Amino acid sequence: MMVHMGFELTEQIERHLIGDQIAWLTTVTPSGWPAPRPVWFVWDGSAIHVYSLTSGAKQRHIAANDKVAVHFDSGHGGGDIVVISGRAEVVPGAPPPSRLPGLLDKYAPAIEYMGREPGWYDEEYSVALRVTPERAWTIP
Repeated sequence: MMVHMGFELTEQIERHLIGDQIAWLTTVTPSGWPAPRPVWFVWDGSAIHVYSLTSGAKQRHIAANDKVAVHFDSGHGGGDIVVISGRAEVVPGAPPPSRLPGLLDKYAPAIEYMGREPGWYDEEYSVALRVTPERAWTIP
């Protein structure tokens, strides 16, 4: 059974926002095509923070259309579905990724596994995006 709702932070949604390593951020291209991309993210209790490639297309997409979707991988057998829709914005003057609370706690092992340093992430992914959830749908 699919459950549609305005944005209410349920246990299922919060578990994905806190525990998942990868989310899929779908922006809309200026020509109207959906553009899903896997992203690293941090949930701060009210917004989802993502850093985009310095030369990435996400910020151009958001400038043309701020409506986005964020979804997570399903659970075993196709259940445990969470899709969040909301509005995204570029955050000028945001701290670099390594100074966003919680980001290095979550992704330092992945950065190290890639043979990189946190400064690499700061340089390559310097555009801060904030997604404010407006609604969600889930499948238990």
